[in-house]
Amino acid sequence: MPELTRRRRLLVLAICCMSLLIVSIDNTVLNVALPALQRDLDASTSGLQWAVDAYTLVLAALLMLAGSTADRIGRKKVFMTGLAVFTVGSVLCSLAPDLSSLVVFRMVQAVGGSMLNPVAMSIITNTFTDPRERARAIGVWGAVVGISMAAGPLVGGVLVESVGWRSIFWINLPVGLAALLLTLRCVPESRAPKARRPDPLGQVMVIALFGSLTYAIIEAPNAGLAAVLPYASVAVVALAGLLIYEPRRREPLIDLRFFRSAPFSGATLIAIGAFASLGGFLFLSTLYLQNVRGLSALHAGLWMLPMALPMFLCAPLSGRLVGSRGPRLSLLVAGAAMTVSGVLFAAFEAETSDATLFLGFVLFGVGFGFVNAPITNTAVSGMPRAQAGVAAAVASTSRQLGQTLGVAVIGAVLAAGVSGSSYADTFVSAARPGWWILAACGLAVLVLGGVTTGRWARGSAERAAARLASAEPGAREGARAGV
Repeated sequence: MPELTRRRRLLVLAICCMSLLIVSIDNTVLNVALPALQRDLDASTSGLQWAVDAYTLVLAALLMLAGSTADRIGRKKVFMTGLAVFTVGSVLCSLAPDLSSLVVFRMVQAVGGSMLNPVAMSIITNTFTDPRERARAIGVWGAVVGISMAAGPLVGGVLVESVGWRSIFWINLPVGLAALLLTLRCVPESRAPKARRPDPLGQVMVIALFGSLTYAIIEAPNAGLAAVLPYASVAVVALAGLLIYEPRRREPLIDLRFFRSAPFSGATLIAIGAFASLGGFLFLSTLYLQNVRGLSALHAGLWMLPMALPMFLCAPLSGRLVGSRGPRLSLLVAGAAMTVSGVLFAAFEAETSDATLFLGFVLFGVGFGFVNAPITNTAVSGMPRAQAGVAAAVASTSRQLGQTLGVAVIGAVLAAGVSGSSYADTFVSAARPGWWILAACGLAVLVLGGVTTGRWARGSAERAAARLASAEPGAREGARAGV
């Protein structure tokens, strides 16, 4: 990619952030609309889980393929294709006649979305080559998640109440079309000097692993363990196949050598834990506010603001901290805040009091606002710049996988404990194990943030970068980019 002026780099960043906005806002908007979907489409708890997870599951399964394909055939080309497919998928979702159709159309959306986030991050990484400037750009990128969190519930609440849940998909059309036109005019084409070859068998095993694992978790409360055991077995076999097959390939879909770096491995696990918390938190909170407290979609969206605004404010602060002091402080703040928030709900039933509900939302927003920038920065730093799409896709895949598992696990726990005849009366007690799981996820972020950012961890990253540099000519430049 040619060297761009500062003004042009900022414009490229803005275009990439537009793509992140429409991909991430779809989750927050849909969560507010879940009770309306449940009523209009006669959906069960597992049906609501699939409406959310069909999207994040396909994203998780295809992100690495999209990243490596963009490195190979051109990032701008893949990015524009993703914008077009995502926009068409949004139109189809707004026309869905039933829940099954909506789930299928959400998967179409996700196919397009899989071509956006990792490719946009690859474009940003190759546009902002200075480590400090890149960290600040990633902080802005993370702030967009906060914007989607702040705007999504309010916009979704207004649209659901005034027009109906179908209208929540219309907001993607103007943003998607504008981003498509601006990309055509302003984003230069780039590709890796030496991109990896396709790995179709590895891709199939990734899809089998994610799909069968999610199905087993979501359907277990209704179908029983015996019925989902074959799917769980497929997940185990697929995981074993990846661990055996991928290291034998010269150019694997998932380069397991990356995971020799403790910061990279830590960032991957932290992303899964943090985004599992986000998925579960939104799922429980939305259903509680509307189905138990009886709030309208708009009022439920307003209750989300104490969580959304801290996310928006803390993300750029975290980006600056990562750029000046490294990722440790941001990760420790994130883990501590998310853990305390989960404990408030699990041990003290925070949702039953306005004051503690407000405090729990604020703490979670602060924690999640601090966690995104160090995940991305640590995952990309130290990786070969020539393979930036693959490295960024691993981080993005971890996020989507975490959110998928969060909704699947928390939804399954809730479905197992709630009673249909007395839904409102049993919800709080049925949700308590789920809140403990979310608190454990926050604690994992705290512990991993401390362990994988110290001197030993930095040494492992340097050794991993040296191995990558000796194995690939293009990796040497990435290793010098810093860890």
